[in-house]
Amino acid sequence: MRIRATVAAVTGALALSALAVPAAQAADAGSVSPTDARAAVQAARQAASGNTTFTGTTTGTPYPLDATFSAVKVNNGKPIVVGTTNKVTVPVTYKVTHAADIDLSAEDVWIDVELYRGDYASEDGNILFGDDWPVCTAASTTVANCKGTIDIYPGEELTNADATGWKAAGYVIDWNDQDPLDENIDLSKVGYAEQYALAGTKLQRYSKLTVNAAPEPVKKGKTITVTGKLTRANWDDGKYHGYTVQPVKLQFRKKGATAYTTVKTIKTNSTGALKTTVKASADGYFRYSFAGTSTTPAVTTAGDYVDVK
Repeated sequence: MRIRATVAAVTGALALSALAVPAAQAADAGSVSPTDARAAVQAARQAASGNTTFTGTTTGTPYPLDATFSAVKVNNGKPIVVGTTNKVTVPVTYKVTHAADIDLSAEDVWIDVELYRGDYASEDGNILFGDDWPVCTAASTTVANCKGTIDIYPGEELTNADATGWKAAGYVIDWNDQDPLDENIDLSKVGYAEQYALAGTKLQRYSKLTVNAAPEPVKKGKTITVTGKLTRANWDDGKYHGYTVQPVKLQFRKKGATAYTTVKTIKTNSTGALKTTVKASADGYFRYSFAGTSTTPAVTTAGDYVDVK
């Protein structure tokens, strides 16, 4: 089970007392499960929007907090590439501007930026978030610079349909000493701020590419056969499958040269395999290079050396 450590910190000369503290002291001094955290946030979100479908026996409507997000950047502006099994952690940075009377370092204040696909305001949307709460540094009495993460577990959270564009959303919740996990909480005592579409990013399926040039050595003028295979992560079954009918460049670098030149472009077959032939002309390196697609990152093999006699 994913357990989000309950640590939210604000540091700096203007917040000397804001050491790393449990963000959900009232609920659990040690940790809060993502499931519980999501349920509490969702209850506040639904109540704030006037939709009580998912709020259980909670009552009241949260009051608006004076807090806004800006300068949100996910994974340093690069696509997020995910394989089949390993957890992927990417950085998220942003700024929070807030009223001077909002203490972001308080134990009962939750801050986060998440990724979503679909409808962020409903339970039908897909949400990705970090295992740990972000750490914020006070730049002034009303501005904090925050750093967090998005942690992705492909085997648990992703399907192939998730290889697409995602957006970032942020929230600040002031629980005001109430237990956020109490299903009978009075939400009229809770402050809530939220922003959608703060930044965009893409999730891509990790790609692999191989190359083999043979025979080696080979006589000048004879035929060299260059084979390989292009595969990519399949999040539906946790395996790698051939990426079919994709253009891939065969490139050559002569021994002693510094740059590769494209010899020809061929397409992968129905299993992702590559095969083509060239005439042996000089010692050098052959490689395959795939430019990538919107769902799959570019990948280039190392060069396979051929000794021409």
